[in-house]
Amino acid sequence: MPKRIKTKIKKKGLFNKGLFQLAAVAVIAGCAVLIVTTEKDCSDKEKELSRIQSKIDACRMENEDMQRTLDSDDLSAYMEKIALEERDYAYPNERRFYDRSRD
Repeated sequence: MPKRIKTKIKKKGLFNKGLFQLAAVAVIAGCAVLIVTTEKDCSDKEKELSRIQSKIDACRMENEDMQRTLDSDDLSAYMEKIALEERDYAYPNERRFYDRSRD
């Protein structure tokens, strides 16, 4: 009796093995790209958070200094300081000299 050799017949269709492997590789590559970009975004946001936190700390220090000035009931000295330093005002009959040789 002769033996019959059974051979597998490859099914041709939409869901063959090669297409499935290609789709799996594409999904894995897409996930890897998403993970990398998410990690980069997280590190950027952490840097931004630390920068904003340092600005908040500086504003709090400035607010505490201003609150101490307001609580001290010495507003005339504070107003004088602001007028002379920041607004560039001067006392009556005061002469100011500016060095323009550096310009």
